[in-house]
Amino acid sequence: AVMWRTLAASAAPARALLRAPPASVSRRAASLAVSPAAGLADERVETRVVGLSPGQPVTLRAVAADDRGCLFQSCAHYRADSRGELHLGTDASHGGDYTGVEPMGLFWSLAPAGMEKPYQRLVPRSIGAPMKVEVLVHQGHSPPGAMPGPVVAKAEVQRLFTAPGVRRIRLKEGVVRGSLFLPPGDGPFPGVIDMYGDEGGLIEFRSSLLATHGFAALSLPYFDFEDLPKVMKELKLEYFEEAARFLQRHPKVKGPGVGVIGTGKGAELALSMITFLPEVVAAVSISGCSSNTVADLHYGEMTLPGLHFDMNKVSVSDTGVFDISEALDDPSKPANSSCVIPIEKAEGHFLLVVGEDDRIWKSSLYAEMAIKRLRQHGKENFELLSYPGAGHRIDPPSTPFCQVAMDRVLGVPLLGGGESKAHAHAQEHSWGKIQEFLHLHLG
Repeated sequence: AVMWRTLAASAAPARALLRAPPASVSRRAASLAVSPAAGLADERVETRVVGLSPGQPVTLRAVAADDRGCLFQSCAHYRADSRGELHLGTDASHGGDYTGVEPMGLFWSLAPAGMEKPYQRLVPRSIGAPMKVEVLVHQGHSPPGAMPGPVVAKAEVQRLFTAPGVRRIRLKEGVVRGSLFLPPGDGPFPGVIDMYGDEGGLIEFRSSLLATHGFAALSLPYFDFEDLPKVMKELKLEYFEEAARFLQRHPKVKGPGVGVIGTGKGAELALSMITFLPEVVAAVSISGCSSNTVADLHYGEMTLPGLHFDMNKVSVSDTGVFDISEALDDPSKPANSSCVIPIEKAEGHFLLVVGEDDRIWKSSLYAEMAIKRLRQHGKENFELLSYPGAGHRIDPPSTPFCQVAMDRVLGVPLLGGGESKAHAHAQEHSWGKIQEFLHLHLG
């Protein structure tokens, strides 16, 4: 189900609850503890409620606002145990936005409140300030969209996207733009270039989290940022080569080679970088294509044409949601062979991460094609993480699931696919595996 429909009627009371003084709940016996109260956004929190009646039904809600003030919320139904206690790490939700034992369910199920514009993502545009999440305990079970019962306890949680001591350096190095995040300490650190897809601009939250885990991470935009081209018409690999050389030569970077992680179009660029650039020795491709798409990619005299989308193959649901999963030209057709990235030329290692319900394009199939190509050339320099029920954009843990998101380029809601719980589990599992892979191959 599309998750933005949740809690329409309770949006206005949510704002009032955020303003309500703590005294309004202090007379009640119940108390809520969320630990740590301030911690990294990719780490689990422990949520406990005590002082309830044995078996008491309660609704737990989370409320957060993004950088622009858009309100997001989630809810789940629980029952206190025989001691009047509740622990989200061991107790199951019986309804609301998710069911089962999900310690972080309130966080990954956050979706735009009913009176907000639908199809918005809750991702930080500024990583300097923590994301504040209010967790509330209400009497009784109130379904999504209904007025919740009285508040019996609440607590605020701060989700940090950068750790103390991490340095953020804005980059204007030759033609290269972006932000370099350096961990605290002398280093040297393994170096990683981080890229997202066709939304463009500078997206920093994954890079800043990588830096908290010991990587020198370069968040690299490649269009629609500062003096970079406004639109992605064609791309030059020399830009990415300059970024790789800058990172490789940085005194805080371990070397001899650097890694790259990309999502969507960024994943496909990661495959091209490890194929053609000797500086790149490890590539993480999240929901990528094994061929070059949309924009031609130039490198010296060489050009990889971009596969095209056939807009006649786009379907639109009754609610106006666009499904483009069948629209990309088939990369396996002989006519499209010139678009294929010759990854067998790469000397480094690949980690392919895909959601099997990716509805932006068939990334699961493209990963199979990439592996087949590598094996045909006698190569086993790859790992595959394939997640049933996961959609397109697999981000760090607890990033709220967004099945349908407004596309910045097309200006319409696009179906990304996936089911919330399976996608959340894919995010948590893959994040650890990505760090292991990068540490293994970058030192």
